Amino acid sequence: MRYVALLRGINVGGNSLVKMSDLKKAFENLGFENVSTYINSGNVIFDSDDSLTKINEKIDRKLSKIFNFDLTTVVISKKSLEKTTENIPAEWKKSKDLRCYIAFVKEPISEQEVLSKIRLKDGVDSVATYRGVLYMTTKLSGITKSGFSKLAGQKIYKHITIRNYNTVKKLLELS
Repeated sequence: MRYVALLRGINVGGNSLVKMSDLKKAFENLGFENVSTYINSGNVIFDSDDSLTKINEKIDRKLSKIFNFDLTTVVISKKSLEKTTENIPAEWKKSKDLRCYIAFVKEPISEQEVLSKIRLKDGVDSVATYRGVLYMTTKLSGITKSGFSKLAGQKIYKHITIRNYNTVKKLLELS
């Protein structure tokens, strides 16, 4: 089965640096097949016959040791990624004045728990949820006023990893 692993917080602002070639090798050493990476922000596409639970256990247990810092990884099947992209908010298809992000939530935290911590800026931000994700939308004309930036100060922030919609579409295409 085909999967996408989304690592949180690597190669951001010069911190938690991981070369994609090293990440690819680490996934291969964990027994995953047909491994590839996409851009320098910790996106790994791979095949595995293991259950999603077993994949998460392998990755969570081993990657932090390999790279010597705590890593949070959200793993999603290709089928789930397809459903995630099929259920984007309708406004994403219509408006060009939007910044569109998908926040992937690491279990056991739910998208509803994350949603409860978000303080939207009226007329600027909107959010919708789907299984394990939040669709976060900000009008470009109000980007500096967005309330989403305050999410980074919340404890729950360490349980999500965020990708822009174009990256998610490309990951689906590559998978």
